Amino acid sequence: MKILIIRHGDPDYSIDSLTEKGWKEAEYLADRMTKLDIKDFYVSPHGRAKDTASFTLQRLGRTATECKWLREFAPKIDRPDREHSPVCWDWLPQDWTKDEDFYRYDRWYEPRRMQDGHVKEEYEWVTEQFDALLADYGYVRDGHLYRVERANTDTIAFFCHFGLGCVLIGHLIGVSPMVLWHGLCAAPTSVALLTSEERRKGIASFRMNEYGDISHLYVKDEPPAFSARFCECYDNQEERHD
Repeated sequence: MKILIIRHGDPDYSIDSLTEKGWKEAEYLADRMTKLDIKDFYVSPHGRAKDTASFTLQRLGRTATECKWLREFAPKIDRPDREHSPVCWDWLPQDWTKDEDFYRYDRWYEPRRMQDGHVKEEYEWVTEQFDALLADYGYVRDGHLYRVERANTDTIAFFCHFGLGCVLIGHLIGVSPMVLWHGLCAAPTSVALLTSEERRKGIASFRMNEYGDISHLYVKDEPPAFSARFCECYDNQEERHD
């Protein structure tokens, strides 16, 4: 089976919707999505994700199942360099890279600040819900792999968020999401594709075929939004530093 993980369009967080550019990105995304054979759609409860999905769903005459667990992954923590509590994955590289646990698939949520923010509980809730859904399609979690009870080539699509998407991808391929949060960048409306591989009967794993794909923007000569990135050089004062 195939899993599409789609980040919402350029966000206007103040109203939980999209900027003018974000609406345009969502429309261009629909040009791409409507050409695919997608069995089912799932969407985050946040407005920016639902608005992004709206063009695709309207054109296809389809609906999406809203899942609370697809909301942005945002437990709050006390970051070393801040007094207030940002989302658990918004750290400076010079801070989180000092702790080797963050690189481990089974330990990244163990550092004290993560424990204080109940990050593990949120992570387990999200991944358990995700696995329950995959089981409905015939792929049952068994350790780090999936037991195939009904092999298929279905495609399912998730309209969600960068942080949440990294949690799902990390769970599927066995990587700490902390590494993905800081090592990957998903521009607004970018698409990730993961496909199951059943090299021995009844045993499946997932591989990522695409990540951060914004070809639907390039064909329209639409540059990607800067959202999700930070300044390339510190002296670039017009680009986001924090």
